[in-house]
Amino acid sequence: MAARSLWSNRDFSVFWAVQALSEVGNAFSLVAVPLLVLHTTGSVAQMGLLTAVAGAASLLTGLVGGAWADRFDRRRLLMLCDAARLLLYGVIPVCWTAFGPQVWLLYAVMGLAAVFEMLFQITYVTAVANLVDKDQIVAANGRLEATNAVAYIAGPALAGLVCGLFGPTAAVAINAASFGISLLGLAFIRLRRTAPAAAVPAGRTTAAHDLRTGFRTGAAFLWRSPVLRALTVLLTVTTFLSLGMTDVFIYHLRHGLGQDEQTVGYVMALAGVGTCVAAAATARLRRSWGFGRCWLGSMALCSVSVLVLGGTGRVPVAAVTIFLYSFGMALAGICCMSLRQEVTPDHLLGRVTSAFWTIHGSLAPLGAALLTVLVGRLGARGPLTGVSVVFMAVTAVAALTPIRLRHPERTAAGTAQPRTEPPTAKEGSHDDDTDARR
Repeated sequence: MAARSLWSNRDFSVFWAVQALSEVGNAFSLVAVPLLVLHTTGSVAQMGLLTAVAGAASLLTGLVGGAWADRFDRRRLLMLCDAARLLLYGVIPVCWTAFGPQVWLLYAVMGLAAVFEMLFQITYVTAVANLVDKDQIVAANGRLEATNAVAYIAGPALAGLVCGLFGPTAAVAINAASFGISLLGLAFIRLRRTAPAAAVPAGRTTAAHDLRTGFRTGAAFLWRSPVLRALTVLLTVTTFLSLGMTDVFIYHLRHGLGQDEQTVGYVMALAGVGTCVAAAATARLRRSWGFGRCWLGSMALCSVSVLVLGGTGRVPVAAVTIFLYSFGMALAGICCMSLRQEVTPDHLLGRVTSAFWTIHGSLAPLGAALLTVLVGRLGARGPLTGVSVVFMAVTAVAALTPIRLRHPERTAAGTAQPRTEPPTAKEGSHDDDTDARR
């Protein structure tokens, strides 16, 4: 009944529709921007460096993005992010047409766009609870995740076709237009708060205080939960290696296996199929296997897939391994996000989300740059073998932590009691449950 009633929720239906189109645009960019760099420079290292710049900008935004999402009007933040990305991505095809290739422009645009992308993603996670009733959140998340997965099936394939026929700048222009559609749709919806923010002690400037302590509050919540703490630490290792994997996939297909843009698009679309299958299967797999087996199995699958990919010279085998890698990463990611949502109070969700993403992505820009440089100099086999070994080591370590539990949320909910404000000399004896009730 909850799933069916979502169709009568006008605000959610508009949000779902425009975000579906926006995600197709993002999928275009996933293929188009690396191909644009590759066409202009021929260097996988440049692709990795561009990814690193965007990753670093995302990390800096994560320090304050959660506090903004929890403090300010979420709909306006979403609209601001869409407007900014519309302008930024729109500059690329205009300048490429008027002045020719400008690699420096890509670094400027992608760095700034990453700021608004990170802020949008944090706010997006928190906004769903403001669109639907509490008992509809699971159904709403399921529909959004499934739609996003479908977008990453159609998007890369269409992007490869557009790049092959009209060039990568045309695909970037389509991505820019998708943000315009999202901006227009957001103007017609309304969000409602589902939980009040905790009171700030008298005498402090509310906005400034939230921005200053927001990251610390989210990080403290993660640290107090054994399973979230373990996930944050181990994902810092895996994200160090995985941020640049899309660049490696595209480079390996294009240069290592000698395929054209359309084939690259089709294979990356198959990666989207892997994500879609994982989105559809996660709820059932988690009920049957529990959190621990799903997460550990996903990491092991990613390890084996990367190992086989580095050693194959056949496109069908490469396509299957990329599919399996995407399936594993999506299954682990959806399980992890759901666990975090289950144990985090609504008024802290933005800060906890941004702290989680910022911490475990802290080394990712360096990893993306390093991995792509190694692949460019040594080829894919050696570096991907190293990635496989690290992934398997992470799986082994995780099996010794609360991650292995079937229902870690039952212990996490009891151990991660939130403190929404750091204690002062006068209020050190008061806990956050009291703050929340206020």
